[in-house]
Amino acid sequence: MVSPPPGAAAVAARTGLRVGPAPPPLMGSQGRLGPPGNGGPGEGEGGEARNLQEGRVARGKRRKGKGKGKARAGQGGRGSGAEGKPGPQTAKEAAGPGAEAGARACPREEAEGSGSVEEGARGIIKGDEGSAGAGKEAQGREYRKKEAWRVRARRREGARPGRAQRQGGQAWADIPGTGVAMAAEAGGEEEEAARESAARPAAGPALWRLPEELLLLICSYLDMRALGRLAQVCRWLRRFTSCDLLWRRIARASLNSGFTRLGTDLMTSVPVKERVKVSQNWRLGRCREAILLKWRCSQMPWMQLEDDSLYISQANFILAYQFRPDGASLNRRPLGVFAGHDEDVCHFVLANSHIISAGGDGKIGVHKIHSTFTVKYSAHEQEVNCVDCKGGIIVSGSRDRTAKVWPLASGRLGQCLHTIQTEDRVWSIAISPLLRKCVMEWEEPHDSTLYCLQTDGNHLLATGSSYYGVVRLWDRRQRACLHAFPLTSTPLSSPVYCLRLTTKHLYAALSYNLHVLDFQNP
Repeated sequence: MVSPPPGAAAVAARTGLRVGPAPPPLMGSQGRLGPPGNGGPGEGEGGEARNLQEGRVARGKRRKGKGKGKARAGQGGRGSGAEGKPGPQTAKEAAGPGAEAGARACPREEAEGSGSVEEGARGIIKGDEGSAGAGKEAQGREYRKKEAWRVRARRREGARPGRAQRQGGQAWADIPGTGVAMAAEAGGEEEEAARESAARPAAGPALWRLPEELLLLICSYLDMRALGRLAQVCRWLRRFTSCDLLWRRIARASLNSGFTRLGTDLMTSVPVKERVKVSQNWRLGRCREAILLKWRCSQMPWMQLEDDSLYISQANFILAYQFRPDGASLNRRPLGVFAGHDEDVCHFVLANSHIISAGGDGKIGVHKIHSTFTVKYSAHEQEVNCVDCKGGIIVSGSRDRTAKVWPLASGRLGQCLHTIQTEDRVWSIAISPLLRKCVMEWEEPHDSTLYCLQTDGNHLLATGSSYYGVVRLWDRRQRACLHAFPLTSTPLSSPVYCLRLTTKHLYAALSYNLHVLDFQNP
């Protein structure tokens, strides 16, 4: 049996190695090598193994003078293993991270595994003292080179930020004391990557490196299809082509995009690009039909929209409902009920936080929307068919062939300012801020009476006929009807009494129910 050198016990105690009597051999007299691993290769009992061991010890002594400055964690950890069984603890495990770095620095000596236990212990100590710092520094330089290469590659290829940081952080995880620094560095790199993704790409055609004002001017001449294709090039261009300025010209030429003929934007809270997408469904007639409300008996409803609320008349009441976020459904419980007429409400408008209503009893009612204030006064000798209010002035039209002007001021309610005599019953009336003349006429294809009309203020017209609940869409730039939507069948034929529309939905009030046409989710 081969005993350890005389000073090995003290060195092993310092380094955490356990030195004891050699265990019984694994093999017989053939001297076959044991499995490499914790204790390194071992030999059997034969003389061949003993000669091999003596040669290794001699080679270790010759290298001792040459490699004193090198870390020999792997060399010392291999040991001699005279009986062919691995030792209980390897030098690599006892040495820690510094010795492991030294072992990587000297792969040749580790592969050979020569030297005695004492030399291995001295190598462990030297690895602890000298190689830990050198190994960390070498790893740091290697890591910084790799990180610089990764950043350059990410900038060139537009890779997702964060992958390089995760790999680098994993490489540094085994080194004590670097976790906090790595976390701070990773956070800074993530912020930098986020800023880079929001910034303009460094590579690409010279056109994208122009000033944004000039680039906006160039792209403003593109049509909808070209802008859509340009948005598929990269993330920066997708954000750039979503600018409202690029889509404003296209939106003004589209149907029901929220722009009036004078260019006023009525839907500033909705991105223009999204409105242009929905306007294509209006042009093509793509929509989904649903019923919002039903009534048990026949009605002649009228309705108005304000923000996320719907006001609709049923008999002699006016009910207020709130839309759900999708805009295609209602909360069934009304928010408020406004009463005051003795007969059915024929017409009403919303103005200055008031509801101005006209009833079949010949009276006009004034209701405060957010309170219980209600005033009604006699206005005409017969039923009041229509009413409008703008700028503190109320106008009304009646079956008695007169139109009248009234003040909205609380101290002068009910005082007629002016009476206009007409030749026939007044069915519709409105106050126009501009005195316009008739410039175009449209003919109903089936010669049906039109009960209502609604416009987006630009190119779109929606009309409701007296039979089968037919709603038609018109483009003012064309003579023919774009699309027709029959909302009732023959047994339930009903006129369309009122139409209201937004950029996404069209609401039609019939005798027995309230319909909605959803153009956002067809």
